[in-house]
Amino acid sequence: MQARRMSQLLVGLLFCGTGLAQPSASSTREMNDMNWMEFREWVPTRISTVLLPTGTLEAHGVVNNGADKTAPLALARQMAARINGLIAPVIPYGVTGSLDAYAGSFSITETAYRAYVSDVLEGLARQGFRNIIVLNGHGGPQTVILNELAEKVGRQQRVRTLVVNWWAYCSDLTQKVFGEDGGHAAWNETAFIQAIDSKLVHPERYSDALATPHPLAGTWSAYPFPSSIVLYQPGQGYVKFDQGKADAYFKAVVEKMLSLIQETIAKWDKAGL
Repeated sequence: MQARRMSQLLVGLLFCGTGLAQPSASSTREMNDMNWMEFREWVPTRISTVLLPTGTLEAHGVVNNGADKTAPLALARQMAARINGLIAPVIPYGVTGSLDAYAGSFSITETAYRAYVSDVLEGLARQGFRNIIVLNGHGGPQTVILNELAEKVGRQQRVRTLVVNWWAYCSDLTQKVFGEDGGHAAWNETAFIQAIDSKLVHPERYSDALATPHPLAGTWSAYPFPSSIVLYQPGQGYVKFDQGKADAYFKAVVEKMLSLIQETIAKWDKAGL
């Protein structure tokens, strides 16, 4: 890590010595599209925060199977410049759960997922990022795994980590915008994808019969779950495809997520962590 910081300083001195001005902004916020020399010039001396979108591939009612990746990646793209961060490539597969039987859905074993994500987080730390922000788009056991791995890597690599499940953190906005609770592939999540790219939404395929309320604990369980739209509350979350509310929800979620990240980094800095 120390050698990397010295390399960054030398790059800066080389620019100064030749009279060449360093660019005022990186050519892109996405690591996937950056050249290695540009990356070296920017990380970690001028950019120390990275956003890592995570999700899975599973059935989502009448939106794309990759919705759990589409959502956090869109959030990252909205926020990266405002927090002076880069966007790491999405981790595409995850621990899906009871919807992995639906067509086009995949699930990775917990053992494989833990090992892979741990290596990704450690790799981001070794690249010099000080703040690793995991934007998670998929729930269930995956959230527990990500929390545990982020804490472990943060402690071992002496970096600062934050894991955010966007739909859960912004559940108050679901109530505020839609006036009711949501669910997996329900009105709130479908609206979020609708705001990102309406071509990924297929209203002509929708009917309320595609949704099933999540069972109360200890009542019943089924595999596969009988619907790919899972309502958090009976009678709430049926999709209505309101573009205005979709756009308002998306903007509100971006701002709330942005505030959390900015405030967390500011508090880390103030505490000298």
